[in-house]
Amino acid sequence: MGLLPLTYRRPAHVDKNNISLSDEPSTGQNTISNSPARNSEAGSEKTEPSLRPVNSGSIAGIPTALSFDKIIEGGTCPPCTVRDFMNYLIYVERSAENLQFFLWYRDYMKRFEQAKTWDLALAPEWTPAMEEEAIQKIQKEQAEKARKKPNCKTGDVTVEIFKGTDFEKGSTPVLSSPRGRSTSDLPEGTRTGSNDPFGTPPHTPRGYHQETFSSEYNGSSMATTYRTQASDAFATAGIKPPFTIQPFRKEIDRVIATYIMDDAPRQLNLSDKEQKAVLQALAHTTHPSAFRIIITPIESALRRQAHPNFIRWSICNGNPARVFFARGLGVALILISTMVAIVLALSNAGRGYRALAAIGWVLGISTLIAAYKGMCVVLHGLHHRHIRPWELFMAEEEDGEEGQAKRSFDSFGSGNSYEDEPWLVRYQQRNVIRKIFDREVWIQEPMLRQIQDTIAVQSMLCAVVLSAILTAIFVAVPGGHLF
Repeated sequence: MGLLPLTYRRPAHVDKNNISLSDEPSTGQNTISNSPARNSEAGSEKTEPSLRPVNSGSIAGIPTALSFDKIIEGGTCPPCTVRDFMNYLIYVERSAENLQFFLWYRDYMKRFEQAKTWDLALAPEWTPAMEEEAIQKIQKEQAEKARKKPNCKTGDVTVEIFKGTDFEKGSTPVLSSPRGRSTSDLPEGTRTGSNDPFGTPPHTPRGYHQETFSSEYNGSSMATTYRTQASDAFATAGIKPPFTIQPFRKEIDRVIATYIMDDAPRQLNLSDKEQKAVLQALAHTTHPSAFRIIITPIESALRRQAHPNFIRWSICNGNPARVFFARGLGVALILISTMVAIVLALSNAGRGYRALAAIGWVLGISTLIAAYKGMCVVLHGLHHRHIRPWELFMAEEEDGEEGQAKRSFDSFGSGNSYEDEPWLVRYQQRNVIRKIFDREVWIQEPMLRQIQDTIAVQSMLCAVVLSAILTAIFVAVPGGHLF
């Protein structure tokens, strides 16, 4: 197996807030988190809602064999598979909803194009011109709302702060009603006419509490169906509800309830403008082009930020405890070798004996450089890596790793939070020594092994050069002849 060029450098860490879309046909240097990348070719004849791939292979440090498309299409081996990528986004970067939505969109686009039902005519394409018009309308509404805000002057400040609350002068506080339920529908005894904002409202009858609880939290209740949640999202955005006979409308309702609406279990990181724009498009059609305004920044975030960081993270073959131990071992070898060289220089020993310290310097410096890049040279010698913390205990759980993977790849599953998973506490309680010598597994991906081999050779070459300089210095120093 050959090596990569010795000038190879692993991918640099990409911060979420510094992703630029400057080389895409969009609106310039805006960042993903603040503004959408829109198709500026409004007059172009080609308006298919296909995904335009960003050339992630051009990112420094990522070979073609580990490109984003290669991973998504299943052309890589562990630990660089799409499942490993998903686990990284869940447990490390905590942005798995981007990949989950991206995978769903690719599948939805294929199914929509292959559908031959009569109702496809009811879902026309959402053109760039329509998208631009919707965005301009949203921006105009936001500007008008900003101008209508009252000036905060002296006495108006207090009035504005308490407006609409129980502290407003002359107001009659009432209990909050769930999901817009009228207070007149509340059971008797749950309303109060007192103006005292600090007064304790009457106790809610037990029957009403059970009714509210069942309607709010029972997944089978009509009040919590995807259709109801999607309707709430449209109403909150001030958008007229769509036709229900459009194709794939039920699935789109689930997407809105899972990814787009506020407080969704896998809510995407969308700006208010992006959220309203995509809801406006989905109110008009279920065509895949309705997601154009959000799929472009999501795909770019995956390709330009999540994917490079995943490759960088995968290069590390040891857990944090092992890497810290390797760094300490490297520093210890360097210090011990330096002390040996000093002692030999002060003694009556010949100059040639001082060169023996070079052995420790080479080992220590190479270990330290490799550990700085997240690698343990001992594990690399076997082409092994530590098993990830969630992999250690996953097989011991009731449903095992396959069950966890099925949930993470479910397009409409629950949230991606893992704080309640049993393995987390068990791993935190694990002894440090056990973490350092955790279970290992062979690295199957050939290109990842090549990258690690290249980094190991680079570390060794740097160590040899630095050790040669130190050896030359200590050999040239006159002997002390102190003992």
